[in-house]
Amino acid sequence: MHDRHTDLGFAMIDDDRRRRTGLPEVAYGANKTPAQLAVILGHLVSRGEKGLATRVGAEQAAAAQALLPSLVYEPMPRLLWVVPDGIAPFTQTSTRRLAVLCAGTSDLPVAEEAARCAEWFGLPVDRVWDVGVAGLHRLMSKMDVIRGADCVIVVAGMDGALPSVVGGLVMAPIIAVPTSVGYGASFHGVAAMLTMLNSCAPGVSVVNIDNGFGAAQCAWRMLCGGASPVSPA
Repeated sequence: MHDRHTDLGFAMIDDDRRRRTGLPEVAYGANKTPAQLAVILGHLVSRGEKGLATRVGAEQAAAAQALLPSLVYEPMPRLLWVVPDGIAPFTQTSTRRLAVLCAGTSDLPVAEEAARCAEWFGLPVDRVWDVGVAGLHRLMSKMDVIRGADCVIVVAGMDGALPSVVGGLVMAPIIAVPTSVGYGASFHGVAAMLTMLNSCAPGVSVVNIDNGFGAAQCAWRMLCGGASPVSPA
């Protein structure tokens, strides 16, 4: 099997990623220049793919938009995207539902990154915000929505306890996302991550700190992935 790629000089774009994995390449935007982002996303669109970059700052996005005006920026999840003419960016291609929960409003940027990326991948998403363990009645009031999901992403900082609680209440797979939200002893999300890794509820999987994008990818693979899209060489 000979995978195709495009050498842009500063980046090697994986043109065959969708064929191998089911989803096209997504650019990690942090530390890239606006010109690099515009060229990468423009290349993806020129190939008929949707182009998405994560972790893009507002000033960085504005400068990239000056170079490629068709780019769209969403500040809360820090996503920059563009689609070919005639293609809707967030068309649902699956009937499997994803619920994305966040413990507190301070976790919203990461939770919205997870939700919006999942929608970009074609998943229907139900958002359940501000249901942390400090007020469990808030979580319980949303259980019909949460139990109706085929997969649940749970985003939490501080003590990181919410995924463990949810793990004892639902049947669906749970993907826990620790955030860097919290006071000093939270160690920028390390405390939440360790809590999630030590969950007493079995079946809770954990991604890296603040990695909403990674959680969305995991959810898509759980719900939509199957046999490899390509045969091995």
